[in-house]
Amino acid sequence: MFARPPALRGEVLESAVTQETTRIIEEHAGYLLRAAIGFGLSGGDAEDLVQETFKTFLEVRGRFEGRSSVRTFLYGILYKKNLERSRKSARETAVDPIEGAFAERFSRRGMWQSPPRGPDEEVLSVETESLIAGCLDDLVQQQKAAFFLKEVERMSSEEICNALEIKPTHLRVLLFRARAGLRDCLERKWEDRPS
Repeated sequence: MFARPPALRGEVLESAVTQETTRIIEEHAGYLLRAAIGFGLSGGDAEDLVQETFKTFLEVRGRFEGRSSVRTFLYGILYKKNLERSRKSARETAVDPIEGAFAERFSRRGMWQSPPRGPDEEVLSVETESLIAGCLDDLVQQQKAAFFLKEVERMSSEEICNALEIKPTHLRVLLFRARAGLRDCLERKWEDRPS
């Protein structure tokens, strides 16, 4: 009998959607920005990528089925947007230079031939951080993303597979190659650094 006019009900619904969207953006912006920086983007490029991610989220949020968390859904968008950017800027070579290192560094059972060497006793310094960042930049994009999500963001393998749209077997390969590539690069750079 005293029902609100349809226009007012629509305004209330729109206000609720806007509040929920604002909450999602505030809750996940920092995470997405760290992930974008983890991809090796500069601060400005990372912010642009996060904005593109939220723009796309607003366009496709009606298709979100809730089979994964909102965070995983947003990361999937971020990852795909970053791939689009990478494809526009340059084509990656199909050759993975780490393949040759496998035979000489690992036994047939997949164990290290010799234990990893490195600055275990050294305190992380600006120099060490720059070495690690440089080596991360040398990784293939998918390896870098898988490594970042697993080791930095501490996401579960299932969440990473959903976000990157890959199978668990492929994730293990990516992580193995990323770790081996980082080890190889860090060893080379550590030995080549001025004493």
